[in-house]
Amino acid sequence: MSTEADLASVWTIHGERVIDDSRRAVLSVADVELPDGVRFEQYVLRVPPAAMVVVLDDDERVLMMWRHRFIVNRWVWELPGGYLDPAEDPMACAAREVEEETGWRPLRMQRLVTFQPMIGTIDQENVVFLARGAENAESAPDINEVARIGWIPLAGVRQHIESGAIIGAGSVSGLLAALLLKAEGKL
Repeated sequence: MSTEADLASVWTIHGERVIDDSRRAVLSVADVELPDGVRFEQYVLRVPPAAMVVVLDDDERVLMMWRHRFIVNRWVWELPGGYLDPAEDPMACAAREVEEETGWRPLRMQRLVTFQPMIGTIDQENVVFLARGAENAESAPDINEVARIGWIPLAGVRQHIESGAIIGAGSVSGLLAALLLKAEGKL
C-alpha cells in the first residue's frame, strides 16, 4: 500500500530507447527524473527469468557445479539452473536445467525464494527451488556448463560464500534461504 510520501519519491520515466535487443537480453537507456527535478539517463537491462535449484540429499549435502565464469575470470561453485524458455513453467525449467547440467534428476521440489539480482539496473526475476533428493538420470553433465559436479555439505556453504568460492546472486540467495529454513527447523 503506497502512501503520499511513497508516491512523492517515485521517479518519472520520460522515455526509454533500445540500444540492443538480442535473444537473451534487451539493453536500453531510460530518460528518468528524480523527485527533486534532477534528470539523467539510466542503463536498463531486461533479461528473461531464470530458475535454479538447491538440491539436498539425505545427508544435507547440496548438488553444486564447479565452473569457470569468464566475465569475472574465476572458478566458482554454483547451483544448477538457467533461463526459462518462453512460456515455460519455472519449476519445469529448474528441473530440466538440473538434469541437463548435472546428470541428476531432482525430487520433491518446492519454491524456496524469488528475487531480482540487481533491481536498480536489471529486470530479471530469479526463482530458486528446493529439492529434497535426486536420482541419477544416467546422463553425463554438460561439458559446456560444468567442469565437475560436487555434493557440498550445507553446513559448509557459508564458508564457501565467505571465501569467494560461491559468489553468484542466485546461488548465494538460494543457499542462504535454505540455511535460514534449517535454522528455523523447517528443513
